[in-house]
Amino acid sequence: MENLYLFILLALLAEIAGTVGGFGSSLFFVPIASYFLDFHSVLGITALFHVSSNLSKIAFFRKGVNVMLIIYLGIPAVLFVLAGAWLTQFIATKILEIFLSIFLIVVSLVFLYFNNIFVRPTKLNAITGGTLSGFIAGLVGTGGAIRALVFSAFQLKTEVFIATSAVVDLAIDASRSFVYWHNGFVHAHDLYLIPILLLVSIAGTFIGKKILQYVSESLFKKIVLFLILLTGVFTLFKLLY
Repeated sequence: MENLYLFILLALLAEIAGTVGGFGSSLFFVPIASYFLDFHSVLGITALFHVSSNLSKIAFFRKGVNVMLIIYLGIPAVLFVLAGAWLTQFIATKILEIFLSIFLIVVSLVFLYFNNIFVRPTKLNAITGGTLSGFIAGLVGTGGAIRALVFSAFQLKTEVFIATSAVVDLAIDASRSFVYWHNGFVHAHDLYLIPILLLVSIAGTFIGKKILQYVSESLFKKIVLFLILLTGVFTLFKLLY
């Protein structure tokens, strides 16, 4: 890959932002990686990267998990990520990239301008959130923002929030990795990136945990959302013009 060092640096920043912001690194990593790889390769690499990323989060934030959320949100998320990942083989790559850009723009604007948005902490909302986040993650590579919104309703402590999200995300990524591999999105010539991204995920999670000790989550989350908005706008501009 040309500009490998730049790719690694941007992946590290995505992991740090995903850890502190609570959205998961894929919200940044997918549009970043699409500048270096074709979109189907991005889906395959992102899923494998996220497996190591979530294992790192579970290791660094092992204060406990919310079993109820894992059951009510995690199970539908896994089922629908399989459906979304399966559909990717039938939809044109450019359409998927445009959908991703619009998704990033809409999500960031909603969170920025409706910062008091509230989701009731009910089992139905957990199931609905799991269904939507799983399906979108399978289709365009990232659904962490929706899951973070649902998790925030249950007012979890930071460590429990991140650990629980990581357990659910691990199940999602392991499931869609198999489907992407079956679809031919995991290429042998890209596998050298896996050990590199493993180290990136460990370093990024560690740095993110340290940042959480000194920076308020609300302030950093606003910065993350603004960067997500810019990422979505620039990606959409690149695709259309």
